Amino acid sequence: MRMKDDAAYIPTKYDSVFWIDVDRIMPNPCQPRKEFNEAGLSSLAESIRQYGVLQPLVVSRSEVEKPDGLESVYELIAGERRLRASRLAGLSQIPVVIRHGENNLTKLELAIIENLQREDLNAIDRAKALQKLIEEFGISHAETAAKVGKSREWVSNSLRLLSLPEHMQAAIVGREINEGHARPLMTLNDRPLERETLFKEIILKKLPVRAAERIARSIAQERVHKHHRKSPEMVK
Repeated sequence: MRMKDDAAYIPTKYDSVFWIDVDRIMPNPCQPRKEFNEAGLSSLAESIRQYGVLQPLVVSRSEVEKPDGLESVYELIAGERRLRASRLAGLSQIPVVIRHGENNLTKLELAIIENLQREDLNAIDRAKALQKLIEEFGISHAETAAKVGKSREWVSNSLRLLSLPEHMQAAIVGREINEGHARPLMTLNDRPLERETLFKEIILKKLPVRAAERIARSIAQERVHKHHRKSPEMVK
């Protein structure tokens, strides 16, 4: 399925803004973001206390049956950080724009693209969000890049992070290593023992990226030399 051109929706001055109770907004079940930086949320909450919520959240509305009749409930489409920070700030109501007729795929699309446009999304959640976007909508790396305003190479390189074992991905999420360290590790994907040794060295010795790259290059060169020594042509 192809995505609509208005997928990365941002509220404008022409939208009607409504104020609704914070407690009536349910989280987006399609939210791809797995971690929210507590310090960042606290900082945003303080800003909201001083200046309010400057950009409305985007929600969908549905009616649910209650003992005393129908009640409107709201499901978040975009604005998870603002919602969490507003709760931290103690707000009872929050401004929203209500979108109608959104299906789950559209909600997923909006949530993914909003997260991908944030600079503080960790590299693994970003890669998983890109992967989900590609799988759910059947689009190419180039089409995905156009949607998120990045290059095709950026999309492809981000997705490569998912080739690392789970514990290495967890180390990136936990900021024990960074995305720069991941590159030399991925060059050793076909040599898992050496990759694991390098990973442990990075952690234990707190190796900078360039040092990790040098070690990975050294391992690769050693592999080439061994190949030449074993080659029948070289023996002849």
